[in-house]
Amino acid sequence: MSFQLDDSILEDFIAEAGELVDGLGEELVQLEQQPDDPALLNSIFRAFHTVKGGAGFLNLGSLVETCHSAENVFDALRRGDLELNADIMDAVLQALDVVTDNMDSLRAGEELAPPAPELIQTLRGFVSGPQTEPATEPPPPAEHKPVEEKPAEPAALDPADQAFEAMLAEAQGDGAGSEGADSDDSDLITDDEFEALLDQLEGKTPEATPAPTAAPAAAAPAEPASDEITDDEFEALLDDLHGQGKAPTPQDGAEAAPAAAPAEPPPPAATAAPEKPAAPPEPAAAPAGNKADAAVARAVKKAAAPQETSVRVDVSRLDAVMNLVGELVLVRNRLVNLGASLHNEELQKAVANLDLVTGDLQMGVMQTRMQPIRKVFSRFPRLTRDLARTLNKEINLEMRGEETDLDKNLVEALADPLIHLVRNSLDHGIEMPDEREAAGKPRAGTVELAAEQQGDHIVITIGDDGAGIDADRLRDKAVKKGQVSEEAAAKMTRQECFALMFAPGLSTCDKVSEVSGRGVGMDVVKTRMAELNGVIDIDSEPGVGTTIQVRVPLTLAILPTLMVRLRQRIFAFPLTHVVEVFFLDRSRVRRVEGREVIMVRGKPLPLVFLHRHLLRGVSEPEGVGYVVVLQIGNEKMGFVTDDVLGQEEVVIKPLGALLHGIRGFAGATITGDGKIALIIDVNGLLRSVGG
Repeated sequence: MSFQLDDSILEDFIAEAGELVDGLGEELVQLEQQPDDPALLNSIFRAFHTVKGGAGFLNLGSLVETCHSAENVFDALRRGDLELNADIMDAVLQALDVVTDNMDSLRAGEELAPPAPELIQTLRGFVSGPQTEPATEPPPPAEHKPVEEKPAEPAALDPADQAFEAMLAEAQGDGAGSEGADSDDSDLITDDEFEALLDQLEGKTPEATPAPTAAPAAAAPAEPASDEITDDEFEALLDDLHGQGKAPTPQDGAEAAPAAAPAEPPPPAATAAPEKPAAPPEPAAAPAGNKADAAVARAVKKAAAPQETSVRVDVSRLDAVMNLVGELVLVRNRLVNLGASLHNEELQKAVANLDLVTGDLQMGVMQTRMQPIRKVFSRFPRLTRDLARTLNKEINLEMRGEETDLDKNLVEALADPLIHLVRNSLDHGIEMPDEREAAGKPRAGTVELAAEQQGDHIVITIGDDGAGIDADRLRDKAVKKGQVSEEAAAKMTRQECFALMFAPGLSTCDKVSEVSGRGVGMDVVKTRMAELNGVIDIDSEPGVGTTIQVRVPLTLAILPTLMVRLRQRIFAFPLTHVVEVFFLDRSRVRRVEGREVIMVRGKPLPLVFLHRHLLRGVSEPEGVGYVVVLQIGNEKMGFVTDDVLGQEEVVIKPLGALLHGIRGFAGATITGDGKIALIIDVNGLLRSVGG
């Protein structure tokens, strides 16, 4: 890498800049719809500007160049010198892609790829005239016309800069004439002095009041210090202090000399300085000295007042704490079992208290691992914009529930499935503008993305007002491909037809495009949802639109299960799949098309006898058993067991190396009575039995 700094500084930059970059994509797409929104323009400008400043401190030239070129464009946009159009937005989005790639390279410890010269040239071409450091100069407000008269001069000629130089010389002590201004570039000021200067710049100290009584020559430069300056002017002054996001160079030192020349008009104020404050260490009795001390005291108090409300913690530490909480949950379960069996009232009270505390601790640790789903949702405005332009469609994306929190691992795991689902809505769901108009719909289609918490699950909804899905057409395609027999297809319900969308190789699209149509995307979604113990529901109406609901648990670390027994072995079903449990009378079992079924409320329910697949060489029990009905996608299946033991929260432990790859098992856990239970992977078990 091109920097030699403490790793913690780099980590802080990656974390802070990463958050800014993540939000830029959504803000840029929003700006395209609201090009005159000054708040958005300023927010985007400052995001690029902040990343550039940090990158300059770390000497990341590639990142500085890209961000600097982009912020110049937004500086011109917010000044009104440019008007936003599609070409500008395309170039800025390309610049954002470069910044994102550079951030990924930083995280991986790789060298940063430089931006394409054509991209930098394009961005510079949007800004009229040579722009070496224009973004760091304050945009000229209407009330500060002297700035507009000299836009090409160095930043030090700005009246606000002159006022700053004068105050800086004043803070350094007596005799700070033009020579004092010269030394400001090389001498460091203390934090307290710096804070006091910032207070003066913001018009918060009474120091500026005597300025009108000074000589007329000094009145003009002192005027900006007596009035409140704008945020942009304040930010420009900070740029000068920080070196404008770049490492100091000999050229910067050379420019310091002419910067001192315009500071000559303030000498009357400088020579009058001994009358206001005396030498800094000695006079506490002088009134002006008291004012300066008060300003510094306020600055120190202001700096000390805000306490940090957040702290960055490495994910591995959170994982370690979560594992310990998981072990505590297992011990809690064991004690609950013992307390119930010993019939000791005092022990039961203590165990009940431990149960409450453990539950609160578990929830607290889980919340520290939570992240808002906005981290995934923020990708979709950009995706929608790009696909809409590629497909020549008009599409509006509406998002709700972006603040909904779920486990960090789930946030990352949900990204790919949701991208597949949103792309399908954009490509297959929303019609072409002319088709929509002919059907009496608005030319622009709408895709809605929403998230909400329901109990211990998160429900994500992807809806569109497009063409909808024809269940009969889907069924006919499945029959033609040989995936479903004609007899079975004739008996399929509407929901069962929609479930065919997840069959590999089956697509409702007539032609394959770069976007979709190969029939593999939904199969990937189904597989991923099964790994996350999630469920997908589809509802659609031809000509009206389609709604897809994804339901996933809040966390994957601790799993609510239903414990069942086969002979002396204990197994656990993920509770999220369990629909109902009922007694089984073997005399009611029938065989239909080679499969054993039982009629439940007038409908056949396929049965899977777990003894045959999980316990080899064991005779099946006769008489009464239990059927655990599970929902898999849009289908229901009954699993026959000897006994149902009840619900229990378990911690998933990975299987040993020798057991990896065995279908039907997601892991293992320790039950409340100290026994080992295998956690059943329902989808894997069905594949292994050919269901």
